[in-house]
Amino acid sequence: MAESPDCRSLVSASSQLNLMEIEAIDDKEFDIPQVDTPPTLESILNEPEDEDEPFILEDTCLLNTENIDAHSCETSSLASSDSGDRTHLKRNAKAVETNATVHGSVLRRNVLKGISAQIVSAADKVDAGLPTAITVSSVIAVGTSHGLALVFDQNQALRLCLGTTATGAEYGAVSALSINHDCTRLLCGFAKGQITMWDLANGKLLRTITDAHPPGTAILHVKFTDHPALAVCNDSGGSVFELSFRRVMGMRTCESRCLFSGSKGEVCCVEPLHAGTELKDHPITQYSLLAMASLTKILLIGLKPSLKVWMTFPYGKTDPASVPLLAWQFVAAQKAINPVLAFCRGDTIHFLLVKKDESGTIHVIKQRQLQLNCDLISLSWINPRTIVLMDSTEKLRVVDRPSQEELETVDMAELQLVYNSSHFKSLATGGNVSQALALVGEKTCYQSVCSYAGQIMYLGTKSVHIMTLRNWRERVDYLLKQEKFMEALSLAWSFHEGTAKAVLGLFADPAKRKGVVADKMVEILLQYVERSLKKCPEHGKIQVMEQHFQDVVPVMVDYCLLLQRTDLLFNQIYPRLVENSVARGVFLESLEPYILSERIGCLTAPVMRDLLSYFQENGMMDSVEGCLVHMDITNLDIQQVVQMCWDNQLYDAMIYVFNSGMNDYISPMEKLFQAIGPPLQEGKPLTDEHVVMGNKLLVYISCCLAGRAYPLGDIPEDLVPQVKNQVFEFLIRLHSVEAAQEEEVYPYIRTLLHFDTREFLNVLALTFEDFKNDKQALEYQQRIVDILLKVMVDNSDFTPSQVGCLFTFLARQLAKPDNTLFVNRKLFDQVLEFLCSPDDDSRHTERQQVLLELLQVGGVVQFDEGRLLYLAEKAEFYQICEFMYEKKHLYDKIVDCYLKDPLRKEELFNYIHNILSMPGYSAEEKHSVWVKALQHFKDLVRINAAKTAELVAVHFADEVHSIITSLQDNYLVFQFLKCLLDPSSREGLNSQTVLKLGPDLHELLVDLLCQFSPQQVIVFLKTSQDYRLEETIQITEKHKLHEATAYLLERKGDVQGAFQVLLQTLKGKLHKLAMESSDSDKPDGEEEETADEVQSLLQRVEEALHDIIALCQRSSSGLNQQQREALWFPLLEAMMSPQKLLKGADTIHTSEALKELTMKVLNSMSSFIAPPAIIQRILQDPVYGKGKLAEIQGLILGMLETFNYEQTLLETTTNLLNSDLHWSLSHLRKAVSKGLHPRQDHCNICLQQYKRRQESEEEIVIFSCGHLYHCQCLQRKETGVLSERQYPWSCYKCTSNQGSRPADRASSESSRSRSASLAQNKVTSAHRGITAEAHGRKMMAEATLDAQQTQAWDQFRTIYRGPSRLAVLTELTHSHGTERAGLSNPAHPGTGSIYHSENFQLKLTPPPLVEE
Repeated sequence: MAESPDCRSLVSASSQLNLMEIEAIDDKEFDIPQVDTPPTLESILNEPEDEDEPFILEDTCLLNTENIDAHSCETSSLASSDSGDRTHLKRNAKAVETNATVHGSVLRRNVLKGISAQIVSAADKVDAGLPTAITVSSVIAVGTSHGLALVFDQNQALRLCLGTTATGAEYGAVSALSINHDCTRLLCGFAKGQITMWDLANGKLLRTITDAHPPGTAILHVKFTDHPALAVCNDSGGSVFELSFRRVMGMRTCESRCLFSGSKGEVCCVEPLHAGTELKDHPITQYSLLAMASLTKILLIGLKPSLKVWMTFPYGKTDPASVPLLAWQFVAAQKAINPVLAFCRGDTIHFLLVKKDESGTIHVIKQRQLQLNCDLISLSWINPRTIVLMDSTEKLRVVDRPSQEELETVDMAELQLVYNSSHFKSLATGGNVSQALALVGEKTCYQSVCSYAGQIMYLGTKSVHIMTLRNWRERVDYLLKQEKFMEALSLAWSFHEGTAKAVLGLFADPAKRKGVVADKMVEILLQYVERSLKKCPEHGKIQVMEQHFQDVVPVMVDYCLLLQRTDLLFNQIYPRLVENSVARGVFLESLEPYILSERIGCLTAPVMRDLLSYFQENGMMDSVEGCLVHMDITNLDIQQVVQMCWDNQLYDAMIYVFNSGMNDYISPMEKLFQAIGPPLQEGKPLTDEHVVMGNKLLVYISCCLAGRAYPLGDIPEDLVPQVKNQVFEFLIRLHSVEAAQEEEVYPYIRTLLHFDTREFLNVLALTFEDFKNDKQALEYQQRIVDILLKVMVDNSDFTPSQVGCLFTFLARQLAKPDNTLFVNRKLFDQVLEFLCSPDDDSRHTERQQVLLELLQVGGVVQFDEGRLLYLAEKAEFYQICEFMYEKKHLYDKIVDCYLKDPLRKEELFNYIHNILSMPGYSAEEKHSVWVKALQHFKDLVRINAAKTAELVAVHFADEVHSIITSLQDNYLVFQFLKCLLDPSSREGLNSQTVLKLGPDLHELLVDLLCQFSPQQVIVFLKTSQDYRLEETIQITEKHKLHEATAYLLERKGDVQGAFQVLLQTLKGKLHKLAMESSDSDKPDGEEEETADEVQSLLQRVEEALHDIIALCQRSSSGLNQQQREALWFPLLEAMMSPQKLLKGADTIHTSEALKELTMKVLNSMSSFIAPPAIIQRILQDPVYGKGKLAEIQGLILGMLETFNYEQTLLETTTNLLNSDLHWSLSHLRKAVSKGLHPRQDHCNICLQQYKRRQESEEEIVIFSCGHLYHCQCLQRKETGVLSERQYPWSCYKCTSNQGSRPADRASSESSRSRSASLAQNKVTSAHRGITAEAHGRKMMAEATLDAQQTQAWDQFRTIYRGPSRLAVLTELTHSHGTERAGLSNPAHPGTGSIYHSENFQLKLTPPPLVEE
């Protein structure tokens, strides 16, 4: 790591303060009040050191109290212990952070080997002890643990050895050193409190000061100020003293004055402001500024002309083990140079700018702070923009202050840094220091770090290291030595652009700076080329070599273009790369994106030729075309390039080469016409390639006529008129060059018309827009129109669409107000005949569309309207007729057009509606359409009955009866009425347009439904309410629709009648089933059909039974027992009687099915009729009454199972509800009877003790969140006065924190947090007599549930709520239902057991358990 280029010169001229290069600091970055009237020193000294109430600056963003770093405990270096403290405490190493490589190596680190060797030698030979302190000026002084001060010159030669080991034994170790500004005096502070002054010229002891500060305290700092006779010292008692040196009558004296007493807060760091010789006249220097850092705050004081405190600044909350740090630096800001104080304790560095304005007022302004993620133990400026920090893991961090970017990290563990812990603990005088100061002292290294003139010295136990900034060239070379060419180029480019940080040795003038850096970058690039060729793998896969050069070559190209040095790229770099074929290919390919983005506009001829040949060899013709149209091709062989483009179908490139290479705009068109002309003339289908050519030709012609270059850019302005004329002359040529004998006239226009008529005419239309004032262009326009007519009208090769396109184009041109074209009207008549009187019926729609387009663009004026209408009707061009009728306002005739047009019949309804409802039409016009529509309702219903109904509902509501009469056909009436009246068919109708018509129409619809759609009758009867019951019953009876009749009778109130109708229907189906099942004498072939038929009949019986059971269930609730029996028993009888007829083995299946259905009836009726009556009726039945009990066992067991099931359900539900209630009440009781523990012993509103006065009784309220209040205080905060018992108590603090005020709490009860929710106690406190029991009080708890307890109960219910009980019951399993022993036997399948009926099956699961 250590380098030693030239370590002898300690003072580098280039590291002096360069005022021109310092970036301005914006002191208005934070709007902070300036300190105009700072406090006095006395007020600071008398200020109580109370950390709970620190001094607060107006800008609170400065006080970062959250981030307390953890690097905070033990002392001594990672590789050494403190030279003065022999306890050898070990420290844990932190994780190593990787160096940032963006900025390269910013710091040069050198070991001062001469000094280091002599320190070690002095320890061995003269028992000097270990080094303890260092200071630097034009000499270097090192203090030792045995009281010696070794002074070295700039060449590291030992000049002086001050003091003796004898005095060292008396005074202790050297704990602080300071050299004055002219390097003539040295102050030494000792561990036992003495201070000595030495003359550096001759090594003479000038003063020994023993009474400057209280005895028994070590000197922590001694510092000269810029005033020659003034110094300050700081002892381990935390006090700061001013030392004034005088010489009276030959006697050297020292007067001491206390600036800050340690009893008011210990100061552990002092830093006077030093100005260099060039700044000695700065207005701030006259004040002798001194910054002091105590354990709680920063103080800024002026020693001259009189003692004055300028500013105090508290740290806020920090780690008590963090070290306070101070460092001054003069910085240029807003064209002025002013001192900036950097200070920190922990991980945040603050900056204070001190400046004097024109009026003479001193301002201290806070600048932007710097946040780091480490605990700092050293802080130094290396130049006005760059800070060097050391963290508690002994890593140096170089930070750019303006950008706050970390530039480099250097591990200093091998230094074995010297710590000053023993002096802060004052071990030499018995350790009489505060714990706080001793804790800070664990990590102090104030005396081991010293900065001077752009260099920082670090003192280790056996060596001295010096850190300086590398100059820009050295930083680049450092990366080059490591062969990091890309990083070196990136860094050099940042120097070139002025974006680099910590720059040293560059010109301030941008032009000079760029020139110097560019030369260096060229040198690097040439090295990079050589290195990449040498490092290329000679053997192995071609992909590996390609990847190698793909990583390298684009970087070279990029930087050459950034430096605008294409000469370097093509004349020096490319010739070297050509030697390697892979490198050559990669280089040529990498040029493409730069050419396409036009970063490279001109290539040298050899490179251009190589590029084209390489792309051609590798089949990358698209790339060739892309590159050609972006480059200057004047230095190429034009003919060769054109031939290559033509052979490879690069038409864009070919056109570009002709245009820009030779200013030839006609030859490309000739070549393309020669390709696409012959197949079009012969009527052959075009290939894809021909289509591409044709499209490019059209676009090219359009661009030329519009003055645009193809494929991009613009034609030079002086050539635009010439190019337009050339293109027109070319298009209207009578014959092509080298024309064959049989070639038709105007071949170019003919070819374009055949290729794409519409697009060619669009190109002409766009061109004609620009021809308004150009006389020659207008002549061309007329000439082209004449040629178009000549080519197309007398030629049968063109389709109706193509001819129509031409005449539409002409009509548009003729319709323009400034039209100068002339076209013979007879030609339009000719076209009309052509379109309306075809030889065949093909292209009917196309012809009509073409004619309509022609009329719409203004072609009507070219025709005789009567003739046009006659031909359109004859040709069935109904859209043309509509167009003409609309011009004449004959809207009723348009209705006929729609009716006749098979493609547009459906649109007629919208048309009629729009005419009748929209404004803009006269009453006569509307009436004529209304009458016409009324005449054609039969046709309208046939087209769409639903839309007809909607039309009638809106516009013909009074004509419904006449419309029905006119329809004549019953089925049409049915369709019309169904859409008009049936709500289920009203999806298409608006709800507002549904008509209320008389009952006769509804009954007519019922009749028609019975005829055409019987299955929809009941649905209609249920949804509609507008029919009469008696008449409708007669209709349904006439058509024998029994279900509909029964529904109507039930609605009428005749339940018995409805029941009889359904019963008869059921009996009929049962009888048919019995007969079908008993008929077993059929041959084998028909048995299968019979089985299917029986199954179908069973299904119908089941449907009929379902209807009649539903009727009985609906009716039974309103009947007495006798009426219920009159319903249910005939039904039971009807189900049982067919079973008598079923005999034989073949009927077993039917018999079982009927028994199951009978069981269904029994289960349904058991809810309405007493079981004994049912059993008695069963036993009387012949089917069940005769024979053994086993035959009716199934029915009886089924009924018992139903009973057991319902009993189990009732018991389970009751148990669940009881369990729930018990659990809820026990939890509520626990919650409201739980004791509450207040967090504080004072009211949270008035902040006084809850027992304020001994003699009075105070009611207090305690909430479950732990907050305590006086009742009176809480009532004053609440709004609205309620009685004491009704008061809605709520915790004021908790509800305030949630953002709601007391007035809003009623509305926010449900959202209140648990902190003020569960319970509260109201307690009365009283003091009785003068007794020793201060807490004797009477306690009363209210027994009732108040508002807060009710809310708590609601919250508990929400928290512990499981699934609903209904959900639990429906999840009950089959097995749980049968667990009760002895209730019933498992039922056999098919016996009618309710466990086999899906309608009754429930699943039992236990309720969820909640742990208490």
